[in-house]
Formats: sequence, C-alpha cells, structure tokens
Amino acid sequence: MIIQKTRPAVAGRITLRNALGALFFAGGLVLSMALPATELLVETEINALLEVVAKSGCDFKRNGTLHSSPDAAEHLALKYSRGQRYVETTENFIDRLATKSSWTGRSYTVTCDGVETASGTWLHAQLLGLRNDPPNTVTE
Repeated sequence: MIIQKTRPAVAGRITLRNALGALFFAGGLVLSMALPATELLVETEINALLEVVAKSGCDFKRNGTLHSSPDAAEHLALKYSRGQRYVETTENFIDRLATKSSWTGRSYTVTCDGVETASGTWLHAQLLGLRNDPPNTVTE
C-alpha cells in the first residue's frame, strides 16, 4: 500500500486546481456573453445577403429551373430557417445551404447580365461587398 502525503489546505492559498477552475469559469462567462452578439451578426449578415439576392434582378437556376431573384431569396430564407442549426457563420450559410440542392445535389447558379456564375462564388462576392460597404442601418 502506498501512502501519499498531502499538504493541508491553507486559507488564501491559490492552488493550480482553483486557478484553472476560475479561469474556465471566467472564460465561460466571456464566451456566453460573446455568442449572442456573434449570432446576431451572422443573422444580420444573412438577412442583408438575402435582401441583396432579392433586389439583384438576377436569375437563379435551381434544379434546372430559372427563378426570379425574389423567389430565390425566399427559397434561401426557407432553407436557412430549416437548416439554421448547421450555420455558425455567414460563410457556412453560403457553403452548406445556398450552393446546391439538398434533394438532388445539383449546384445552383446565378445569371446576371447574361453571365452565369456558381451561386457560392456569387454569394461570397456579395458578402464581401456587404462587409466592405455595409448598408446604412440608421433610421430616423
């Protein structure tokens, strides 16, 4: 039988265990406060991106059928409402939900001014534009 000597607890003494516990607790608090803001940013970006889609005037091809930009935005909003749990970032939304059919696996395309582009490429470019020049959100 092995007997280990332990040191008695001393009031006010900081142990590694206590320090790590405090660090994890503090980190959890910071993370829990940051998540809602991050989720709000993602939600705001996705809504802005859907608005860009709706107002683009481009044609969106889904499973071989052309759809208007408002119809495409409505469809992507529906996909987001159903697949929101798979989206942590706006890029996830584009890559996981807005690039291909979840039923057939066929890629979506966007045609603007006669130029057809993969929807993922087009949406990433629109997101970059939103981030570089965000719409004015101040209301009177």
